[in-house]
Amino acid sequence: MSELTETRTPSRSGGNIQIPILFGLVIAVAAATAYLFFTVDGLKTDLHSMRESVLAELAKVRETSSISTASNQQHLDELRSELENTRKQAAMAAGRARTDALKHAEQLAKQIQTEQARQQEMVKTELTEVKEAASTANNKITDVSGEVTNVKTEVASTKSELEKTIADLKSVRGDLGVQSGLIATNGQELAALRTLGERNYFEFNLAKSKQPQRIGDISVVLKKTDPKRSKYSIDVLADDKKVEKKDKTANEPVQFYVAKARLPYEIVVNEVQKDRITGYLATPKVQIARK
Repeated sequence: MSELTETRTPSRSGGNIQIPILFGLVIAVAAATAYLFFTVDGLKTDLHSMRESVLAELAKVRETSSISTASNQQHLDELRSELENTRKQAAMAAGRARTDALKHAEQLAKQIQTEQARQQEMVKTELTEVKEAASTANNKITDVSGEVTNVKTEVASTKSELEKTIADLKSVRGDLGVQSGLIATNGQELAALRTLGERNYFEFNLAKSKQPQRIGDISVVLKKTDPKRSKYSIDVLADDKKVEKKDKTANEPVQFYVAKARLPYEIVVNEVQKDRITGYLATPKVQIARK
């Protein structure tokens, strides 16, 4: 019996030790449970706050979306209204343009009619003027024909008079004794000589002067005149030489030579006045230097 008692005593001692351990475990579990409870409760609170925040944000988004949609709808309505107004204005403008075009076309048609009428009137006027001009031209042609006939008659008469004048011209010897060509005593006879074309003729009206005066390619100084006896005296300057011709008579060929011509030059004074002479200088057509 004593042995059994000794064996059980150790077992009670081990049981006493396990009880505190279990109690500690229970406390730990209770603490852990409490911690978990508080943690879960905090999570619930946070989750609720987050949910409320999300719902608030969602409400804001919905509100913003609603406002944006309303704004877009309003803008769309405005665009539709503007499009409708534009269409109406375009239709009205097209109508006005069509009206203006028709009005302009009518104006152009009237202008064309007016211009055609004016052109027709101008053509009629021009035709009338042409007819009048043709009539006038016919009358002038008739007059010209008569004038031509008269001119022919006058030319024939002039030719006859010229031939008579040439026949009346005289051929005399000059003051150098050289047989002169025909001489003229007046303007009519000088014109006849020019018609013959045998010489060059230079008319002059020379006043008394101390300075030489140019006649053709020579110079002459009138020294004195004697109208009563139709005499005069001159100095002829040619080839840098001076030739004196004293007391020469009207219509007398006054002859002198120049270096460039074989035939002599001739001065014929037709009229002697007080301190003045008139006449002409005759020079050869062909001028070849004398040997």
